Amino acid sequence: MNGEGEDYQLYHGEPRWISDATLEVSGVRLVTHGKSLCLSCRGGKMLCGRPYCPILSKAEALIRNLERVKSIKVEGSSPPGIFVGRMGYPKVYAGPMIPPFRGDTSILDMPEEWVGKSFHEIIDYRYSLIRGKRLIAVDEAVDPGPFLLSLQELAMASEPVNSEALLKRRPSNIVVLSEFSQPFGPSAPLRDYRVESIKVDHRIEKAYYDGDLPASEAVVTLYRNGVPVSKVQRCLSAGILGMQGRRRLVPTRWAITAVDDITSKALLTGVRGYPPINDFRVYSFRHLGNIFAALLYPSKWEFEWIEAWFPGTTWNVNGCRAELIGDHEGFKGRSRYAYEIGGCYYAARLAAAEALEREKRQAGVLILREIYPEYILPVGVWNVRESVRRLMDREYLKFDEAGEAVKALMARLKVPLKVWLSKSKILQDLLVQERLESFLGKSGG
Repeated sequence: MNGEGEDYQLYHGEPRWISDATLEVSGVRLVTHGKSLCLSCRGGKMLCGRPYCPILSKAEALIRNLERVKSIKVEGSSPPGIFVGRMGYPKVYAGPMIPPFRGDTSILDMPEEWVGKSFHEIIDYRYSLIRGKRLIAVDEAVDPGPFLLSLQELAMASEPVNSEALLKRRPSNIVVLSEFSQPFGPSAPLRDYRVESIKVDHRIEKAYYDGDLPASEAVVTLYRNGVPVSKVQRCLSAGILGMQGRRRLVPTRWAITAVDDITSKALLTGVRGYPPINDFRVYSFRHLGNIFAALLYPSKWEFEWIEAWFPGTTWNVNGCRAELIGDHEGFKGRSRYAYEIGGCYYAARLAAAEALEREKRQAGVLILREIYPEYILPVGVWNVRESVRRLMDREYLKFDEAGEAVKALMARLKVPLKVWLSKSKILQDLLVQERLESFLGKSGG
């Protein structure tokens, strides 16, 4: 959207607020939580400062794809994709994700390929996937019935699978917005589901039939065998990994973080035994209204991830200054979940561990992320993992002293050093140590 309103013809009519909290666009209802800036803006004034309206962008993608669904039957090529919800656990809604068209749809559920794509493209990928859903007990994975078995076979597929879903009703035309929710496609209860022949990934099939292999070991084995992280997450979510009598469906959100955590821990077991790097390195990378900046320094393994959400962003809509959240671990790792920062911490840690493993070195790692208003809505933890992977693959600046490296790091960011220092244990330790070394050096002279 450009703020002038001329793009509204994409919706075949003007947006219409039908209550304080509900915007209707061509029959699609987007539900917010009470009166807000959105009510004053109505997608035309760009009062939030974003270059285009995230609400109407979601509506456009939803409408475009719902128009392809003329009945309760959805036929298309699943990327392959499945989704397992978390509400109501241990009974959850699960089902396939199918676009209303056929062909090579693999990119629709392959976030490893999304770096460099626009918000419009990513939103369209997600909203093109229609989710059929059925209530399943998570422990049914021990002895799956026909429906769950078909989902598990789908999760093992190595390429898109032609599928047919018969829904109980047309997919929902409601998108619930909790601030600016992550984009997920429309859904409906599933009556029946069928697939054509599936070409199975034999690496996954082997793990599936090994009922004596614990789930964590299966995750690491698949990862080391070159299965993309997003596919390993799908396998864990579908309940096809682990010891036979203990298999469970795992909600998609939980599976994503679990795989990042398990694989990074496995890599770090080796990384901790490598010699430290011998210089200070500064990296930076921009993506989707974010800047990622990293400092690597000679040390045993240590890791810190901090995010700065600027005013006007999703989690700091009405703030007057950047708000920081983050977490840290020392050489031995964490004993508790990184509650403050959540899944992004583990996604970033995996990418950092991968880079050190490739080099056969260890280091202290500080990664800072600034999120600007151009980041119009959260697109998922994958954005952190893939962005940090790109970050660590880029050319870096090399320094002999911590102070010079920190100056170079700050030159790539907008938040002042004193603010980062208030949150960062690594920066505090590095700069205090440098001052101490400088003092001792002068005294010794």
